[in-house]
Parts: sequence; C-alpha cells; structure tokens
Amino acid sequence: MEKTLNVEGMTCGHCKMSVEGALNKIDGVSAAKVNLEDGNVDVTFDESKVHVGAMKEAIEEQGYDVDS
Repeated sequence: MEKTLNVEGMTCGHCKMSVEGALNKIDGVSAAKVNLEDGNVDVTFDESKVHVGAMKEAIEEQGYDVDS
C-alpha cells in the first residue's frame, strides 16, 4: 500500500535523511521518499505489519509535525 504524509518543517537534505531513515527502520515499510518542495513523504508499506499511526510517531520523534 502507498500513502503520502504531509510533513511540516523539512527544509534540507538532513531533514530528508532523518525522515526517510526513521521510516525505513520500521518493519513493514519497504520505501520512503521525501519530496522537500512539496513537504511530504511517499511511503510504501505492508498494512498487515504497520499502521499509519506508527509512521507518524516515527516522523514526530525526529522533530517534525505530520498533517496527513
């Protein structure tokens, strides 16, 4: 399944690496691709292993706000 999450506060390459890294550590997430210009991240995941709430928490733990 794919979902796009709107993430506030991402401005640079470090932000991109932080968010993608946090999401890719989650079991069930197969891909995470940040688009800094649009302020979002496209996540490909197995919904039987992970739910959107866990992905939001992982992003928020990196210091960003999620508005999906």
